[in-house]
Amino acid sequence: MKRISLLTALAAALFTWPMTAMAADATANIQKSYENIKGFTAKFSQTLVNSASNEKDERVGVISFKKPVLIRWETDTPEKELLIVAKDAVWDYFEADNEVFRYPVEEVINSKTMIRFLTGESKISEDFHVTEEKGDKPGALKMTLVPKEPEPGLVEATIWVDTKTWFLTRISIRDFYANTNDLRLSDIVINPGQPDSKFTFVPPPGCMVFDNAGTQGKDLPQ
Repeated sequence: MKRISLLTALAAALFTWPMTAMAADATANIQKSYENIKGFTAKFSQTLVNSASNEKDERVGVISFKKPVLIRWETDTPEKELLIVAKDAVWDYFEADNEVFRYPVEEVINSKTMIRFLTGESKISEDFHVTEEKGDKPGALKMTLVPKEPEPGLVEATIWVDTKTWFLTRISIRDFYANTNDLRLSDIVINPGQPDSKFTFVPPPGCMVFDNAGTQGKDLPQ
């Protein structure tokens, strides 16, 4: 299968139904929960499905988040990949190839990507039309979200919420081409001690840096 970078995976609503009072309360609780935390760590399992070919890409690893928007996303299998959203740049590093791709932070944070859901940056009640369903187990809530201003990368999302913590435990995103990106979180730890240095990246010796903020396909000064 053609390799899909994690950043690509993370990166037409005509419906106008009103949000129910129950859904409004749920979205408010979710927003409050994320506003009150300083960060989290979690294990993840991720499944990406290409609609046209029906090819499936399954990944496992660990996610770390620290406010305001610092992220360390480590994929262990099927290949090692490290995505760092730092203060001044986004780094996507492939260990086997010793290559890293650098992007502007705004390119990721300002788009309706998986990252915005994980960090609480996505304002559910403001950005989406919301419908609510029962979750697949007690204490779980399922919500379908259709963006008020859709992008090719997101035409519908489904989220699963733990109603004890109001934290997202699963996020599934469908794009314009019906490709899906399904992320499940487990072993979530709220407010672990995490130094800022955890969310920095220095290219290792001999690493090829592809700078998508300006200089592409060039070895940058180390």
